[in-house]
Amino acid sequence: MDTGPSVVGRVGSLLRALAAREPDGVSTTALAAATDLPRATSHRLLSALRDEGLVERDEATGSWHLGPECFLLGAAATSRHDITPIARATVLRLARETGESAFFSVRRGDETVCLLREDGSFPIRSHVLHEGIRFPLGVASAGLVLLAFLGERERTSYLAQARLEEQYGAEHTATRLRSRIDATRSTGYAVNPGLIVPGSWGLGAAVFDAHGEARWALSLTGIEARLAPPRQQELGELLLREAHALTGRLAPRRGHR
Repeated sequence: MDTGPSVVGRVGSLLRALAAREPDGVSTTALAAATDLPRATSHRLLSALRDEGLVERDEATGSWHLGPECFLLGAAATSRHDITPIARATVLRLARETGESAFFSVRRGDETVCLLREDGSFPIRSHVLHEGIRFPLGVASAGLVLLAFLGERERTSYLAQARLEEQYGAEHTATRLRSRIDATRSTGYAVNPGLIVPGSWGLGAAVFDAHGEARWALSLTGIEARLAPPRQQELGELLLREAHALTGRLAPRRGHR
């Protein structure tokens, strides 16, 4: 028999998986695979969520989407948690000054969630990141820089159990990640040299809260020719300046955690 916490955990997993796939939607089978739930369990929970307006189904395609009640709940939480209006000007400025795609992401547990995306003027763009997509800490430049600036004990514990190489390849073993973390802490910014999609590079810098914890990240993505050295250092330093300035603007919101 299901217990309360396990049901809540399963529902949370389904809603997060749906959010990561909007606006395209996703099938019951794909949701079950993404959340490691039996298909029958997934369908039963999704049907219950549909009754509450938290999800809806496109009967023509069979795809599930977040429902209108999620929008209303999100709107109610905006005044406490939404810091994207403060970050938006920074993301726009990065995209305009560099010509690359710029992003703002937040740490949520052991993941990063992309909150903002703004494309620059360069015609070749990366589509690795989009608003709502999630990656584990250590994956992509935002995930790497946030992992790099965790406290040592928390970082060590995470690396001991993450097993990122199983999904993201050999460059994400704990040993390889430690080397990239050292490099990130040395320069202050993270580099993703096409490890998710070949040829699509990323740079990331951490944004800290009023308690000195790395909670958000600014990042840029683009093709290798534009993010590799020697331009890489210039872009990395720009990211660090913008991240430092944004940290200062977010500091007064220390009660909004």
